[in-house]
Amino acid sequence: MRKNLLKLVARTLLSLSLATALWAQAPDVIIVDAAAPAHPFPHFWEQMFGSGRAVLSLRDSYRLDLREVKQITGFQYVRFHAIFHDEVGIYDEDEKGQPVYNFSYADQIYDGLLTNDVRPFVELSFMPKRLASKEIIQAFWYRPNVAPPKDWAKWDDLIAQFSRHLVARYGIDEVSQWYFEVWNEPNLDFWGGDPKQSTYWDLYDHTARALKAVSPRLRVGGPATAQAAWADAFIQHCSDNHVPVDFVSSHVYGNDRAQDVFGTSENIPRNNMVCRAVKKVHDQIQASSMPNLPLIWSEFNASYSNEPDVTDASYMGPWLADTIRQCDGLVNMMSYWTFSDVFEEQGVVKTPFYGGFGLLAEDGIPKPAFNAFKLLHNLGDERIEVASDSALVTKRKNGSLVLAVWNYASPEQAGSTRTFTLRFQSTRLKHAVVSVVDPSHGDVHALYETMGSPRYPTPSQIQQLKQAAELAAPETRGLKGEELTLTLPSYGLAVVEVK
Repeated sequence: MRKNLLKLVARTLLSLSLATALWAQAPDVIIVDAAAPAHPFPHFWEQMFGSGRAVLSLRDSYRLDLREVKQITGFQYVRFHAIFHDEVGIYDEDEKGQPVYNFSYADQIYDGLLTNDVRPFVELSFMPKRLASKEIIQAFWYRPNVAPPKDWAKWDDLIAQFSRHLVARYGIDEVSQWYFEVWNEPNLDFWGGDPKQSTYWDLYDHTARALKAVSPRLRVGGPATAQAAWADAFIQHCSDNHVPVDFVSSHVYGNDRAQDVFGTSENIPRNNMVCRAVKKVHDQIQASSMPNLPLIWSEFNASYSNEPDVTDASYMGPWLADTIRQCDGLVNMMSYWTFSDVFEEQGVVKTPFYGGFGLLAEDGIPKPAFNAFKLLHNLGDERIEVASDSALVTKRKNGSLVLAVWNYASPEQAGSTRTFTLRFQSTRLKHAVVSVVDPSHGDVHALYETMGSPRYPTPSQIQQLKQAAELAAPETRGLKGEELTLTLPSYGLAVVEVK
């Protein structure tokens, strides 16, 4: 009797195991109805990028990387810190304490952007040494001074002289298409005013009014805060005090804490944090006395720290696609931080893959995030509703459908392979062109490790790594019974054009 019972238990466990295996292998079916409701889908995630501080834009390596990213995204704006840092040389004072201006490097910086068909998103920071009320040095390697000005009239004149020079050099029709953002993350250690918020209001008020006095067509905004902070109070302040404001900006990263962003003790997953924060500020704008203010998210990424398994890895493909899916309709423009690892906030780069923020590693080596942006650029300009949190369905003007499908898993724990069946309705499309980025496609890490992870790759190794980063040629596949099956490994992203 006991032996029969054991056999029965064993058969039951085997059946359950087989059922579990079959269930795990069952494809995710995604119904793609070409006639489903659609809405405009501007490519808000690729219109602007952040970069290393202003003076780095004079480097040839910076400009090479900028051209590479421009080629795959067509981005329009770049944002960087520290245009007023002493190394740019804009502001000084003579022996009598009178301002002395020099726009030589500033002109070279902005000329370099415009020559490459990219406009500045001008972050007005940090404080020139001679204008600072005291020495308050932020921790970045290049030692920015973040103190308030010693003399508000001199700060006003700096803003006026700077903006007048830009208008005289490039013309108001051009400069009116730029954005001017007052400072960077004043709620953190980038602003030395005390108390932070009210002294930032002083900074913003002086700056916005000085800009508008040069031309009311110049666009100005803020508060450029970290962790989605202060937006509601900022709008209220501007409204109550009749201070000019043309847009609201803020930042958040995937690994920010819920306590800092929302004041809660939640454990918000990395792939949900950014768009929850964007929605918070979006809703605050909607509920304010200025509900039509554009929202520009002037920094975002999956991590604000150096995490090679995040920003250097294939993880970024699904993370980026899922972020686009969730943030659609909540924001006017988002600025990925950053387009390049020509970047020195923590000092000189010590190894090619250290978890830098850029799409391109040192020596212009493309990371998986670069390839993810390259593929997602192909999405259409209308989004079609689909009942899936692992897919985006879009339509181009020529009638073809372009889909992004991904297998998301956290960077701490890789998931299993997933199979997706795309079932098309209301369409007569016949074949699909499939492009993929995953740990085996468009990811240099396997080759880099085979090389022994060299700290200083040779020119030959750099060339090999660049070749390994190239995406494989797209695969053309026919639809079978109006269905297409895709199998993606963990951290895999596929972009599919169906014609």
